[in-house]
Parts: sequence; structure tokens; C-alpha cells
Amino acid sequence: MKTINFLIISVTLTLVTVGCGSKAPAGGPEPTDYDAIRGFNYTPAVVASPRHHVDSWVRYDENVTNFDLDLARGLNLNQARVFINYPAYEELGDELAVRLQHFVRAAHERGIGVMPVVGNGPWVRDTTLREQGRQWVEFLVNTLGDEPGLAMWDVMNEPDYSSRNDSVRRVQYYDNCRFMSGLFHELDPVTPVTIGMAGVDGMIELAEWVDVLQFHDYSPTREEIANTIERAKEFAAGVGKPLINGEIGCIARANPYDVTLEEHMKAGVGWYIWELMIVRDGWGSVHGVFYEDGTVRDPSIAAAIMGYFRNRDNILLEVPDREGAVTRAVAGIERWIGEADPDWERGLDLAETAANLMESSQTVAMITPPTWEVARLRKGGADIPALKTLLERYARTMTPFVTPK
Repeated sequence: MKTINFLIISVTLTLVTVGCGSKAPAGGPEPTDYDAIRGFNYTPAVVASPRHHVDSWVRYDENVTNFDLDLARGLNLNQARVFINYPAYEELGDELAVRLQHFVRAAHERGIGVMPVVGNGPWVRDTTLREQGRQWVEFLVNTLGDEPGLAMWDVMNEPDYSSRNDSVRRVQYYDNCRFMSGLFHELDPVTPVTIGMAGVDGMIELAEWVDVLQFHDYSPTREEIANTIERAKEFAAGVGKPLINGEIGCIARANPYDVTLEEHMKAGVGWYIWELMIVRDGWGSVHGVFYEDGTVRDPSIAAAIMGYFRNRDNILLEVPDREGAVTRAVAGIERWIGEADPDWERGLDLAETAANLMESSQTVAMITPPTWEVARLRKGGADIPALKTLLERYARTMTPFVTPK
């Protein structure tokens, strides 16, 4: 698809030995405890740029990084997948090393391991430039290779997806994966190597070049999600390599976080959500947990990350009018609307009461939260016609939930 440990998990983790070895503990699960990975892709929400995977380093802000990683720690997340694009190195040179080290060390202090995605560059389509690729890998290994917070190298993102309709590009991208994987194994034989494949088929095609198998999945039904996981697990077991899912969760692909997370947790497969932050000039309209100020758009996502899922079986419907609150709210709104000179503040209080009733009882869609609508009116000047229109809509929405006398 795209081209990103809170409180430490209190479980006993079983180590999986990989041929390339492992680093010292990063404060949370060891890099080889792949089933225990609870990860996130990361781009800072404040980077308003179409080339955010470059500008997130060019405009790097340590305070933003620290704040965002604290949010991750608060959800018990323990791994970060972050893109380090070659153009950032071309612009920053050795200064990039300082920024990368801050990020990995700040993550490590919070029990979060880091998996950089690093594989694109001009050498992909022009193999005569592969010396640049070697220099890039040497820079990365010299910068991060000894950092205890470094968990894995992800040598390219979704070469199978990016080249799905172009056979020439497919050959170039797959050759680059083999080239980069070979370089990382040569220059850093300790840190595991993976490739962020968009699907299980691609994962299988390049399996011999990685230490950790990785697939991405945005399937729209539980059955498809479960079947994809099972197929990936069967292959991983057959070749004796650990398995992770590097990208899950997309509302635009009918892949709700609380559904796909539940299926991966049940299957015991480590995962990385796309993505931690709601990046406004990026994938924020269909992905993300936190706004830049630390608030959330959908609390069910945060709950699912913590392992708490919506009941879709034996539910008990809310009864918002059990104590007559809806009846009183509708009646109060109707009286206010009928007044010749209605009071602005009292009308806002009626609107806020209605908004709280609707939101807490889940009787209204939350794509535009009613409390947000009321807050906007409170911040503006007295606009009686706008408030009247809002209250009329709220009364219509709540009337079906009035308990008959």
C-alpha cells in the first residue's frame, strides 16, 4: 500500500533464534520475540508535506518525536516501523545520522524497538549506480548498527504492490531487494533482515533473502483476514522462519483496526498498524490513532490495540431514555425553538446535553461528533439560526429513542 514499547508488556516471552543473531533487549520484547510484536508505522502528524517520509527527517523535531513516542508507550506498543528515504540523506548528509540516532534512542528509552524501511534509491532502476546503494547501507549500519534499539532492517516497502502492473519494474524491484538484503547481511550480520511485501505471494517469492518473513494485509472480511494469516503461518512454519505483518488497519479498505487486530492477536502473529499518527497531508483520512495533540479520532482503535474489542455477539442495547433524559431534552428543545427570543446560552446547553446523550448511547454517527458541532458554535458569536437548525436535527435524531409513556 503506502509508501512508519508504551508500558512494557508483562508477559513471559519465548525467544525465537534466528540465523543472524539478536541484539540486547530494547526494554520490551526482544527483537526475536516476533509473535509478541505490537507495532506501528510512524510519520509525525505535524509534517504537512506530500513527501512526508523525507521531510519528517529534514524537518525533524525531537520534541515531537518524544511526545509521539510517549503516546505509543501509553498503548503498550513495542515496535516502530519508520521510513528513512534516501533523498533525506542526499539533503542532510551526516546530519541525518544525528536525527536517526535520536529517534532510535528515544524509542529504546521507552521500550520500543525500531525497524527502518530503507531500500529505495537511484540504483534501483540504474544498476550502474549501485555503489550509491552500498554507501547508503554503510551509512545506515555505521549510524544504527550498534544501537540496542535497532530491531530489524526492512530493505524495501511493497516491491510486489508497486510493480504489480509493470513486469519490468517488478524485475528491478526484486533485484534491488536481493541486492540490499545481501548488503545488510554482509555489513551487519547481527540485525535481522526483512522485506515489507504487500502480500503472501510476494513474501513467498523472496523468502530466501530474509531472516523474518513479512506480509501486509488489508482484507475486508474476517474470513479473508484469517485465511491470509493461516496461509502465511503455514509457509513460515514450513521454512522455519519467524513471521510478522508490517501493515494492517485501513477504514477505506473495510479493514477496521478492531477487527484485523483481533484476528492477528488470536492467530499469535506480531503486527504493525498503519499508522500511529493521523497525518493530515498523508494517509490521515483513512489511517491513524492520534492527532498531533494526543487526542484520538476513534477510541475503539486505542481499545483494540490494548486487546479490548467491540461485542458483536450478545449485546445489550443502550436505553438513553431510561430515566427520562431524552424525553426532557426533546421537550426542552421544542420549547426553545418555539420561543420568540430564545436565550443563546440556554440553547447551547440544550444542544450539549443532546450531544452527550447521543454520543454516549451510540445513537448517532460519529464521523462528525455532535459535541464537536456544539463546541464550534460556542466558540463563535451568537448565531441563533444556526443553533436552531442544529437543535431541530438533534430533536429528530433523538425522538425515536423517547420511551413511550
